[in-house]
Order: sequence, then structure tokens, then C-alpha cells
Amino acid sequence: MKKRVVITGMGAVTPIGNNVKDFWDALLRGDNGIDTIKRFDVSEFSVRIGAEVKNFDPTQKIDRKETRRMDRFTQYALYASSEAIEDSKLLESDYDKHRVGILIASGIGGIETLGREFEVMKARGVNRVSPFLVPMMIPNIAGGWVSIKFGFKGPNFCVVSACASASHAIGESYRMILRGEADVMITGGSEAPFTPLALAGFSNMKALSTRNDEPDKASRPFDRERDGFVMGEGAGILILEELEHARRRGARIYAEIVGYGATADAYHITAPEPDAEGPSLSIKYALEDGGVKPEMIDYINAHGTSTPLNDKVETLAIKKVFGDYAYKIPISSTKSMIGHLLGAAGGVEAIATILSIHEGKIHKTRNYENPDPDCDLYYVPDGPIEKDVKFAISNSFGFGGHNATLLFKKFEE
Repeated sequence: MKKRVVITGMGAVTPIGNNVKDFWDALLRGDNGIDTIKRFDVSEFSVRIGAEVKNFDPTQKIDRKETRRMDRFTQYALYASSEAIEDSKLLESDYDKHRVGILIASGIGGIETLGREFEVMKARGVNRVSPFLVPMMIPNIAGGWVSIKFGFKGPNFCVVSACASASHAIGESYRMILRGEADVMITGGSEAPFTPLALAGFSNMKALSTRNDEPDKASRPFDRERDGFVMGEGAGILILEELEHARRRGARIYAEIVGYGATADAYHITAPEPDAEGPSLSIKYALEDGGVKPEMIDYINAHGTSTPLNDKVETLAIKKVFGDYAYKIPISSTKSMIGHLLGAAGGVEAIATILSIHEGKIHKTRNYENPDPDCDLYYVPDGPIEKDVKFAISNSFGFGGHNATLLFKKFEE
């Protein structure tokens, strides 16, 4: 009999809340997490807006001395993981530390540390570069720190697939539990890309919104006036657990993960495939994996980046899979409020999807004001709406043509 995998804990650091409750409440209110970037001087940049994490104090959950040896993306990951582990009450239960694995993704890892130490080398010479540069920079170090802090000795590695990273991490964690390689997986993604170098790179490739004078209007997925995504940061972490293991310890269960699809466009390094074959197959495979018919889906948490091409292609992919039923499915983009968290996006958006199932509420797509004939589905412009959500999917599509879809279900005994 196929194992079942459930979600028993969640943790989040986001531009609109530094824990799951605050994040969810802000989503339901339709809050804006986007403003002029404060972390460094952006006066010379063509893009001066972003969705930064605010009022973050890592020492609430991490030793002060240890924080100095972590890049910001690792701080976010360890902080959110700590919340998720506390939420799951795993440490209060009987468990085998060798059966608890970690798969935390990041798209670009410790780029803040890399940029800072490069400037140190230029200004002060090679001997002044920090010996912690490499262990602070590498993307897998977030999972390493979580393992060290909590003593978990199961499978531990990192997925890097750009904006699909966290969703791939969650999907692969799900499969590891199904294969019997772990009882519990701590999984999701973390990103902290606010550096001059990263902003310059994304700006110069013309991927970002330039609506600098209206930051609260800049992220507008599926809207006709969208002009690019808004860079964001943060972390979203889930505790996935084999059902019988969760039952034995009396764990609270938020939802069940029942399907995962992953494909490649094989088309272009940044642009999505125009006919949407890759994304549509990713959705199709997730549904087939879960034994779920298209007309059973009650909600889609879209990748919804607010770029002209992505939103058009994702809409087409949904139509290819769901046909006429596509027009009946509520679809919303979390990025409309928190921007694009890159490698962490799938983790945070999975939390939003799971809470939609658990709470029976779907948040709106902020700033959806001007209908686009290429994006003509129901994107929940006014919300939140109340709906009994039994099945929901979350899409993530990354540069390089990487596609991932997660399928979640309301938990039933």
C-alpha cells in the first residue's frame, strides 16, 4: 500500500510577516510588502523597489555568535525551520534522528556574503577575505545548519533550480518519504538576494518591474499593465511526515501532499516555452501522481510572476490541462503581495496553498485591475473568498525551463 505524506509543521519569514500567522493574516488582508529598497543605496539603479523582509531579528531563535557566521539566507532558513519544528512538536515526541532528513533549497545561496567579501578582497587584499566565505556562501549550508542545531542525521542536501527550487525540494522530499528513506523531511526554500550585484543583474536583463514611483502597484500578476516581477526575499519551510509516524505521536495535520510533477521546457534560458507544453505537463503529471481528475481541483496558487510572458504562458498551461473547467477554478498569486522570492517562492506559496485548504479561505491577487485577453481566467481580484478547498495545486517555474507542480489535499482519515 502506498505510504501517505502529511504536513505537520510550517515556518515562514516573508516581506509581510516573520511567522506563519502574521504572513497568513497579511495575505487575507491583501497587504503590500513592496517598497523602495532600504538595504543599500539604489539611487543609481533603474529598479529601486523590492519586497524586503522587515523587522527581522535572527537572535530570537538563533545564537547571536552563530548569526555572524551565517549569510542572511541561512538565517532566514534556520529561523523558519525552527518555527516549523516548534509548530510540529517533533522534538517533544519519540523519533529517530537518523530518519529525519532535510532538503532546503536556494536559488543563489549566500550572494550577500560573496559580494561583501569580493569588495574586501579588492580594497584590502586576498589575506583579508573571511575564512567563512565558502561555508557562508554555498546553498546547501542552510540545511547543514538546521541539521547541526537539531541533530537530525537523515538525508540532507540541496536543490537548485532557480524559481522552482523550493517546490522541487518539497516534491523530492515527498518522494523520499514514499520510498521509505525518511520518516520526516524538513523542506522548502530560502533566499536573500538583496545585493547591488543581484539587483543589477536582474535589472539589466529587463526582468523586473520599473514602477519605482508606485511600489504598491508594481506586482500585478495577470494584469494587462504588468511590466515585470518584483524581487523578494524570505523563507518557507514545511515539515513533511509519513502519516503513520505522525499518527503515533499525535501530531496535528494541516493537509496531505498527494502529487508532484516536474518537467523541463528545453526551450530558452529565461523565457518560457510559448505553447506551454512544459508547465502543462508538470500540472498533468502532478494530477496523475495523485490520482486526481482535473475537475476535482478547487484552487490554484499560481506561479504568477507579473511578467508579460510567464502569466500568459501559465494561463495557457492551465487551459490546456483543465479545458473549460479552467474558468471555474479560483487562481491567485501570492507574489502580488510579497514579490518573487526566487528559490524560496515555492516554499512560501506552498504554505499559502496549505492554509487555503486548512482554513477554507483563498487570498486575492492584489493589483489585478485591467483584464488581459491572454489572461482571462478567475484570478480572485477581490478577496479573500471562502471556499471548501479539498484539492489544490501550487505551480513554480524557473529560469532554465524548470517546472514543478505540487498537489495538496484536505486531510481525511
